[in-house]
Amino acid sequence: MDKEEILSKSRAENKNKDMYEQEVSKLAGSITVAVMLVFAGVFFIAQIVTGGGLNFGLWALVFSAEMTNHWVKYIKLRLRGELLAALCYTLLVSVMSGYHIYSLIALM
Repeated sequence: MDKEEILSKSRAENKNKDMYEQEVSKLAGSITVAVMLVFAGVFFIAQIVTGGGLNFGLWALVFSAEMTNHWVKYIKLRLRGELLAALCYTLLVSVMSGYHIYSLIALM
């Protein structure tokens, strides 16, 4: 097997995506979630301090990104840890969404 054959097989396996590009995409996804958490925390605290009450819908949105991430990983990789994390985040998002919707209905 010569160098060109190895390279062509590698490209076929990676669907012409560079390994560095894949790592950068993974890092970008992690940083995206971290930034979302920081902004959600700032907005949550600002809302409490200004007397706006609690907005759990904001947290449901933020945690839904992690929930989706873990579900995709579980579906693709079938790792038990990913399933556990996906279920925990799904529960968290469900409870926060339910509380947020209940709060909106109670204000009517």
